[in-house]
Amino acid sequence: MSRTKNAIRNIIWGFINKFIVVLFPFLIRTIIIKQLGSEYLGLNSLFTSILHVLNLTELGFSSAIVFCMYKPIAENNKELICALMNLYKKIYRIIGCIILGVGIVLTPFIHIFIKGTYPADINIYILYLIYLFNTAITYFLFAYKSTLLTAHQRSDITSNVNSIIFILQYLLQIIVLFVFRNYYIFIIINVLTTIMNNLICAYIASKKYPEYIPKGTVDKKTKGIIKQKVTGLMIQRICATTRNSLDSIFISAYIGLSTVAIYNNYYAIMNALIGIMSIITSAITAGIGNSIVTESVDKNYNDMNKFNFIYMWISGWCTICLLCLYQPFMKIWMGQEYMFSNEIVVLFCIYFYSLKIGVIRGAYSDAKGLWWENRYRAIAETIANIALNWILVHFFGVHGIILATLISILIINFGYGSQILFKHYFTNKKSIEYFRSHGVYAIVTLIIACITYGICLLIPIEGIMGLIVKLIICIIIPNILYLIIYVKTKIFNEAKKFIFGILSRKYKNKKGEDY
Repeated sequence: MSRTKNAIRNIIWGFINKFIVVLFPFLIRTIIIKQLGSEYLGLNSLFTSILHVLNLTELGFSSAIVFCMYKPIAENNKELICALMNLYKKIYRIIGCIILGVGIVLTPFIHIFIKGTYPADINIYILYLIYLFNTAITYFLFAYKSTLLTAHQRSDITSNVNSIIFILQYLLQIIVLFVFRNYYIFIIINVLTTIMNNLICAYIASKKYPEYIPKGTVDKKTKGIIKQKVTGLMIQRICATTRNSLDSIFISAYIGLSTVAIYNNYYAIMNALIGIMSIITSAITAGIGNSIVTESVDKNYNDMNKFNFIYMWISGWCTICLLCLYQPFMKIWMGQEYMFSNEIVVLFCIYFYSLKIGVIRGAYSDAKGLWWENRYRAIAETIANIALNWILVHFFGVHGIILATLISILIINFGYGSQILFKHYFTNKKSIEYFRSHGVYAIVTLIIACITYGICLLIPIEGIMGLIVKLIICIIIPNILYLIIYVKTKIFNEAKKFIFGILSRKYKNKKGEDY
């Protein structure tokens, strides 16, 4: 398999999919507020957050199974792959039952998470059960088959299926909001499209890889590895849910549903960028896993530095765009009454950048399967985040919620998490060099952000035209400044050769040559 070819294909179709899943939800959030009101949007954010906590992003079993498939796929060990699928199928059934059971037990207590009023025409318990069913149904269908596509570096297939299904879902939901203005039908469409998505992906996986069927048993040694990896992953997933899901729950419980809606409008913009950028890491993670199995530590360390430089350039640029365009966009999109202060906007920008600084390191950590080694880091981050949320929300409100997350990300996730990768994989390298490079990237981004923001402040034009002008400034100015600062550095030249090499191979492939 060509890691480069698969990565490029996954990135292209992943971007198309993300464009769809970013554009339509913004449109739908706008329609919900205009047609139904902000409290409906607050309920959507709250129930989604609660179920994310229950779901824990599949408890990490899918990632552990995919990790265990890297080596047998490279060695063409079909028997082990079939056994892993069989194990995954059984585990998913159990997880579905647990989520459904715990979710039903929580139903009588849902009102506790809502401060103030909620829409009078909505039964929050029935609505919550629909959300719960939508979350649980995946585990009882054939979602385990999608791991074959992921492990074979063919996430572009799931991206294409998702794109088609999401377009259908969003179009139907828009019609329902305008014609019926019925929130129950709106959510039931989610359930139907979730079922369709799972069935279609399972069918494609079965047709593409008919030799892999869920049968056989996994040996004790492999089960032990999976159990350890899953335990570590589960702890990390719990940590991940505390970032926005528990943030939303704290805001709902201590401030109110309307503030949750505004917070999640800002978070939706940031998360859209995160989602778009996650395409890059999702596309290359399986390739990194393959590289770790087949290449030397030194080569992988050099590759990580190149990827990190490219990724932090993109991350810094996106941070600058957020800083300059957040408020103008929010004013056009939602109006002045649904806007936070500029101080919160700055905190959101720092929040975004803080999440991005550890992404490439995290991709290598995941590809190496260091979830168990990260368990204490994840536990510490979770406890710190929850405790700081509870303390700071009383003193600083929404500001405190974001500050709590920032502290836990920077000190524990980035600092401690990076040390773990160097301790267990890049053992002959010094982490101080890695931290120093990130310090340089952050300082450069801060300087360029101040310059670009200052230029945007000079633009007197308001509305859509003003947003377009500022967008053009954000596209041109930061990247010129990045180029001027980095052009003579060694890492820039290595990254340039890597990118030009990819483009060159792509051109040759069009001429009929192999990668």
